[in-house]
Amino acid sequence: MNKCPSIKTALITGATGFIGSHLVKHLLNAGWDVHIIIRPESNLNLLEKIHHKITIHQHDGSTNGMISILLSVKPNIVFHLASLFLSHHEAKDIEPMIQSNILFGTQLIEAMTATGVYSLINTGTSWQHFQNEPYNPVCLYAATKQAYETILTYYMEISPLKVVTLKLFDTYGPNDPRRKLIPMLQEAAGNQQAIAMSPGNQLIDLVHIDDVCDAFVVAAERLINDDTFGQSEEYAVSSGKPMLLKDIVKTYEVVTGKHLSIEWGKRPYRIREVMIPWNTGRKLPDWEPKIQLEEGIKNLETGNEILE
Repeated sequence: MNKCPSIKTALITGATGFIGSHLVKHLLNAGWDVHIIIRPESNLNLLEKIHHKITIHQHDGSTNGMISILLSVKPNIVFHLASLFLSHHEAKDIEPMIQSNILFGTQLIEAMTATGVYSLINTGTSWQHFQNEPYNPVCLYAATKQAYETILTYYMEISPLKVVTLKLFDTYGPNDPRRKLIPMLQEAAGNQQAIAMSPGNQLIDLVHIDDVCDAFVVAAERLINDDTFGQSEEYAVSSGKPMLLKDIVKTYEVVTGKHLSIEWGKRPYRIREVMIPWNTGRKLPDWEPKIQLEEGIKNLETGNEILE
C-alpha cells in the first residue's frame, strides 16, 4: 500500500472530545490541514493550545448548513467521531442522543454525497457486540451506532461512498476529562479517597489514545490509497490483551508506587455488564497497538505525552 502525500485535508466531527482532540493533534503533527465542525455550545478547552492551527466551522443545525461546510472545506476525507455516549439512558436522553448519533451523522453523510466527498472514517463501538454476538447492543448508545451504520449502507448504495468503521474499546491517555477508569484511579491516588467498585472480575480492553489515533490514520490511508479496498470495511481497534479490572488496578499501583483504597464489591455489576470484551472483530491491516499499559500509565504520571 503506497502512502499518498497529497492527502492533506481532513474534516473532523467530535474534535472537542477526548479522542477527537487527540486526533486533531496527531494529524497536525503529520502535516495535515485540519478542519473541525462544532456546535454553538461546544467547549473548546481540549483544543485550547492548538485552536489557532485549525479551521473551525460552526454548524447551524441544518442540513443545508452542513452542505455549505462541506463545499467550503472540500476535504479528502472525513473523520466522524461526534456522538453522545451514555452507558445508561433515561427518558430525557432520547432526543439529544438521536440528535447527536443519528440526525447529525445523517446530515453529514447527506452533505458529503451531495458535494462529492466520498471517503469516511466512521466510529463504532465494541459494545455493538454484547456476548460476542454479530449484533447485540449493550445499551441504547450502541444501538444508535448500529442504526447509523444501516443508514450508511443506504448511502453506499446510491453513491461511490467508501467507509471504514473503526470499533473502539476503552481508551485512555493524557488530558482525559471523562469519568473513566484511569482518570478515576489518578484522582483517587491524589486525594487518597476510597473508590467503590464492582467485584472487579470483568475484562477490560484498554487502548492508549496515541494507538487509537494511529488506527484512524492507517484506516484513512487504506481507504484512499489501497486499490483493493471495496466499499465498506469494519475493524476492531483492540489492544488484544484485555485485563481483569482488578489486575489493571494492581498494575496502576505497581507503576505509580501508590496504594489505592478500593472497596471491591461495594457496587454491583451494571445491567448487561461486559464481562468479556468482543474478541472476534477483524484486525486493521498495517496497524498494531504499540503502547503497553505500563508505559501509558508511566507517561501519565510523569506528565510526558508520548505524542507531543
